[in-house]
Amino acid sequence: MAMVAAMTILRRLLLLLVLTIVAPMATAAERGPLILAAASLQESLTDAADAWAEQGHARPVLSFAGSSALARQIMAGAPADLFISADEPWMDAVAKAGLLRPGTRANLVGNRLVLIAPRASRLRLAPARGFALARALGGGRLAVADPNAVPAGKYAKAALTALGAWGDVANKLAPAENVRAALALVERGAAPLGIVYATDAQASQAVRVVGTFPAASHPPIRYPLALLKTSRSRDAVAFRAFLLSRQARAIFARHGFTVP
Repeated sequence: MAMVAAMTILRRLLLLLVLTIVAPMATAAERGPLILAAASLQESLTDAADAWAEQGHARPVLSFAGSSALARQIMAGAPADLFISADEPWMDAVAKAGLLRPGTRANLVGNRLVLIAPRASRLRLAPARGFALARALGGGRLAVADPNAVPAGKYAKAALTALGAWGDVANKLAPAENVRAALALVERGAAPLGIVYATDAQASQAVRVVGTFPAASHPPIRYPLALLKTSRSRDAVAFRAFLLSRQARAIFARHGFTVP
C-alpha cells in the first residue's frame, strides 16, 4: 500500500513538472505575432489585426513608432516577427543587415503627403512651385517628422525642396520623432501648419487639409512589409498573407491608403 501511494505521489510530481515546463511554452505559442509598424498605420493596422482575431487567430501584438526607430531596434537585435516601414530605404537597411526572411518582402500600401492646419484655421495655400509657405507660417513653426531620419519628414523635405520652399522654412521647423507627433503639434495649436500623410489627417478631427503635395514633388510613398529572421510565431506567415489579401487591403483603403 505504501509503495502504491509513493508511486501515485511520484506520478503527480512528474505531471506537475511537465505542466510547469510546457505551460509557458504553450502560452508563448498562443501569442499572436509581434508587428513593428510605422506610426501612420495605427488605426488601419489595428482594424486589420481585429479582423484577423475575429477569424479565430491569436491577436497580433502591434508596436508603432517611426520607421527609423523601428529599423534601428531590429538591427540592434530586438526580436519581432514582421516589419512594416513607411519607406523603402529603411526596409533596405534591414535587408542589408541580413535580417529579413528571403522572399517575404512586398509592397503593402501607398500614401499621399498633405499640408495641414488646425480645424479652425481659414488659411488657403495650395502646395505648388514657389508657394508662400514661409509667409503663411508668420512667426510660427512648421510641424514635420524629423527630416533627417523619419520617412514622413524625408518626403516633406524632398517635396519642399522640389517646390523651392525648403530654403525659406528650414529654420522654421518643429521636428518631431514621428509623423503622429507632428500631427499632435498641429492638433494642439502648437504649430500653425504641418506636413503629414493624408491618412493621418483623415484620422484626426482636429485638423484640416490645406492642400495636397504634387506626387511628382517627392519619391513615391510606399509601405513595404517583410518577415524577420527572428520570427518565431506560427501565425506570422499567415498574418502576412492576410495583410496582402483583398479583405485587409479594403480596410487600408477605407483609412485613406492607396492599395496596389
